[in-house]
Amino acid sequence: MAILVCGGAGYIGSHMVAELLEQGEEVVVLDNFQKGHHDALMGGKLYSGDLRDDEILNKVFTENTIDAVIDFAADSLVGESVTEPLKYFENNIGSTINLLKAMRDHNVKYIVFSSTAATYGEPDNIPILEEDKTFPTNPYGESKLCVEKILKWCDNAYGIKYTALRYFNAAGAHISSNIGEDHRPESHLIPLILQVALGQREKIMVFGDDYKTEDGTCVRDYVHVTDLASAHLLAVKRLRRGEDSVTCNLGNGLGFSVQQVIDVTRKITGREIKAEMAPRRAGDPAVLIASSDKAKKLLGWEPKYASLETIIETAWKWHESHPEGYSK
Repeated sequence: MAILVCGGAGYIGSHMVAELLEQGEEVVVLDNFQKGHHDALMGGKLYSGDLRDDEILNKVFTENTIDAVIDFAADSLVGESVTEPLKYFENNIGSTINLLKAMRDHNVKYIVFSSTAATYGEPDNIPILEEDKTFPTNPYGESKLCVEKILKWCDNAYGIKYTALRYFNAAGAHISSNIGEDHRPESHLIPLILQVALGQREKIMVFGDDYKTEDGTCVRDYVHVTDLASAHLLAVKRLRRGEDSVTCNLGNGLGFSVQQVIDVTRKITGREIKAEMAPRRAGDPAVLIASSDKAKKLLGWEPKYASLETIIETAWKWHESHPEGYSK
């Protein structure tokens, strides 16, 4: 039996493929390569195509014996989702609906869905629990929450069991340094800081130093990308055992401020890294930290690369050895 990884050539998807191969799973990858990279794939049977294309989906499910799907395929830029909401609803919701239709038609009963902490919006509690209210503040989070609701009804109607994993700030790179984070354009904090360390960027902007945190800068929960991948595989195995559908947070349960991330990166890289303060960005909560107790209890998940130093060290090794990302 094979596992289909949708969006498997992307940042998290490629680490998922690597984890599955390392654990001896048969892997099929479907990616449209709008954001993914061929060189990020460490193996698996590859199909190039879009989830909105019925023909390619039928081909994938007909030519392979697939029992589970892991779905990473989505647009994920929060700012862009605000200016282009229809693009996000069409792709993120429409693609998954098409995937679920194909799963129904080919009798595939398990899906692990890549969701997000953006489903919560502005949190009332820290750490954030799965039972807390979901009130997204951007179309990206809204699109993911909508898919979660669709999954519930598909379980009810078709018996497609799901695990929705709401994760926080994915970071780091594979321990081998063969794959890592290469977004165009880059919007994530750690790779942006590392671009300064590499001399590719003059400085890192810190948006707000007057929050009610220890050093005044925003606090976020960073989780290593390989730890995310291991949680997805554990979720597949749980579904294969016949367990019920569930939604879980994925995070370290630890918060690190923007200033802490900069300071640790300076230490690991040995570079100066110029930082400049700027006004707050609208909609940035002061603190976002997950409770992952549910994932630990139900999935048996335990992060291996939980320290900020390890996360940044693996990211630095990737960026230092691939200063232009996957570009030749």
